[in-house]
Amino acid sequence: MVTSASNIDLQVQAKSVHFEGNVLHILLSDGREVSLPIDQLEWLKWLANAAPEQRSKWTIEPNGFAVYWEDLDDGFEIEHLLSLQPLT
Repeated sequence: MVTSASNIDLQVQAKSVHFEGNVLHILLSDGREVSLPIDQLEWLKWLANAAPEQRSKWTIEPNGFAVYWEDLDDGFEIEHLLSLQPLT
């Protein structure tokens, strides 16, 4: 597979993050907002178990390709998030 620099520029990026209770909302560069019920997703249990102060200390990694919580030493890539199957 050949990947050019122009393909990288076209990837969707995280623009902002906020929480409403146990729902994580991520605004993407293409205008979509992804909402994740963190207490219902096994791969986000680390975030569901975090204190509100810890949840609030997130950063968007350079170029917007990942969200990271330094205090929790964990995060995820936007590409991974968008490749997940819907909850059933």
